[in-house]
Amino acid sequence: MPQSTASSSNRRGLRWLVVFLLAIAVAVGSWYLAKQPKNTDQDHAETVEVTLGDLEENVTAQGKLEPKEYVDVGAQVTGLLQKIYVKIGDNVQTGQLLAQIDPRIYAARVAAGEANIKNLQAQLTGQQAQVVFAQQQYDRNRELLQSKGISVQDFQNSEFTLKNAKATAESLQAQIEQVQSTLNGDKTNLGFTKIFASMDGTMVDQKAREGQTLNANQTTPTILQLAKLDTMTVRAQVAEADVMRLRSDMPVYFTTLGSGERRWQGTVRQILPTPEVINNVVLYNVLVDVDNRDRQLMTGMSTQMFFVLGKAEQVPLLPVNALGPRQRNQDQGNGHAYQVKVLTEQGPQDKIVQIGLRTRRFAQVVEGLVVGDRVQIAAGKEDKSKSRKKDQGYPGAGVPRL
Repeated sequence: MPQSTASSSNRRGLRWLVVFLLAIAVAVGSWYLAKQPKNTDQDHAETVEVTLGDLEENVTAQGKLEPKEYVDVGAQVTGLLQKIYVKIGDNVQTGQLLAQIDPRIYAARVAAGEANIKNLQAQLTGQQAQVVFAQQQYDRNRELLQSKGISVQDFQNSEFTLKNAKATAESLQAQIEQVQSTLNGDKTNLGFTKIFASMDGTMVDQKAREGQTLNANQTTPTILQLAKLDTMTVRAQVAEADVMRLRSDMPVYFTTLGSGERRWQGTVRQILPTPEVINNVVLYNVLVDVDNRDRQLMTGMSTQMFFVLGKAEQVPLLPVNALGPRQRNQDQGNGHAYQVKVLTEQGPQDKIVQIGLRTRRFAQVVEGLVVGDRVQIAAGKEDKSKSRKKDQGYPGAGVPRL
């Protein structure tokens, strides 16, 4: 056989071998792919695990510290502030002398009033003698009139003199009472020149200085402020969307700038009914009292408030991004019903669970799931779950610190 014919036959055999091997490869690949489970979106859906941990539901707000009991000590009379006897930070007792206003003007008014009363009392004494003399003349003339010893006109003149003397005496007595009233006011104003502490406390602020003239005719000038610092009050501003969830005696804790890990505990004393509107935002003031016998809290400090709505320890927890639609017709007294997708051996299955306490990150499972169950993240929440696991911790890795 010629060499060219043999070479051509070899090439054709090689091509058929390659085609045969490719056909076998395609068949094997198709068979392998057919045996593999079909990929769906559910296969790639992220899941979370029900874990055991502590949970606290709260309302947060900003606040400012102020003394629970304080008083602005002011001047009730006008005059020169001569002396302040205490300094900021001094502890004072009730009745202690705090300041002195120049008393000379008021002392002069008292002296003038006392002299005027003495003059009127002397006039009253002389007039009372006139009354006695006129009474004697009247009694004598009445006896003489019966025996026709005097005329009726003389008797009437003595009667008039007696009544006039008594009226003058009564007028002087009224003048004395009037001057005495003015004198009492002047003595009171003289007493107001010495300013005393109205309660036990600490001098926390000074508004006026020695040598300053105080004008009490229009407004009461404040000299200093006393406060009891053993108990402080936080005035927290709570948004109108949250204030209806608060109540009196609700437990509260707060932190301050620079306090580190320390938390101060307290309870809600009062929710003031009148709001403050700041930049069209309605805020309600909530008052919280806290013990401050160690004097670590000071007036004007800023606080971060946490009003505790509920707290549960060592309960099953589920990230909120795994919660599906709420089932309102299945809510119970111990929680709200939500639909979730639970992973089972047969694949994801819809299930209704009861949720109790809930924060922005986690929810307490009251009924429907147990620790260890895995739940698919609800549709549309996968991206948020990634950042939460990275930045805020994930309950599947241990007990969450909330």
